[in-house]
Amino acid sequence: MVDKQPKVVSGLQLWQWRNQAIQAAIAHDVPPSEVDWLLLEITGLDRLALRLESFKERPQIQMKLPLEDLDRLWQKRLHERLPVQYIAGVTPWRQFQIAVSSAVLIPRPETECLIDLAAIAAAKSGANPPLESGHWADLGTGSGAIALGLADILPKATIHAVDRSLEALAIAQTNAHNLGLAERIRFYQGFWWEPLSGLKGQFSGMVSNPPYIPTNIVPTLQPEVVNHEPHLALDGGADGLDCIRHLIDISPSYLRPDGVWLIEMMAGQADAVRELLQNQGSYSNIQIHTDLAGIERFALAYKS
Repeated sequence: MVDKQPKVVSGLQLWQWRNQAIQAAIAHDVPPSEVDWLLLEITGLDRLALRLESFKERPQIQMKLPLEDLDRLWQKRLHERLPVQYIAGVTPWRQFQIAVSSAVLIPRPETECLIDLAAIAAAKSGANPPLESGHWADLGTGSGAIALGLADILPKATIHAVDRSLEALAIAQTNAHNLGLAERIRFYQGFWWEPLSGLKGQFSGMVSNPPYIPTNIVPTLQPEVVNHEPHLALDGGADGLDCIRHLIDISPSYLRPDGVWLIEMMAGQADAVRELLQNQGSYSNIQIHTDLAGIERFALAYKS
């Protein structure tokens, strides 16, 4: 949403807008800290200048969009619950600044753990050749966050990122280019593994954050999510496990022996996912891992 052309505003004007925005945030039960987070992204001011309000004296401050546009978007944040990340057009994830729009799910902090689990699983496997090299897949890449994380921690691997949405792929490719990882990641439009059929049996690992919310729960999610984030990336069918079932069934034909299978799931799904993996018969060393809040959030297994 951010306009690339820089705009200029006086420090006093911005100070006045900030004060009004903070009061409005409090009145509408929106975290007031979002105002300064947004200004950090839109203006390039630092936290100290905002905290001390020293920017108030500046004759000119460059912004990525006019103050009127910022205010219009902020009103949408308050009244329509537009996520602040979509206003800024970026969100922090691991050490990256990732571009986002309403075409992609906003990457969550808990999903960062998938990258650490993938790194540990690859290092511990003792496979030959090592799992740290070869082909890795990010299925349902969205903004490209997982593919970027994998490219960062697995410098000897080639990352294959797949998504059904061309709009999402465009954002993922922009992120890979902006972060200097475009040469390491290949992008494909399609349904889960299908675009990668030419590499069957060759993948060292697969990582995915698939849709896992049961259909009847989607309308009850926070308005920021249900009204603005793509339902294609949320709705996992009647029990939330449609996509996970598919990935459990299909992945063994794509993974090499000892290859890693790793997904994110919803709280309460761990027992069902473990049972599905066991019943499929092609997986070993099935593990459930918790996120930072202690919720069973990730399932990991190796191809037998």
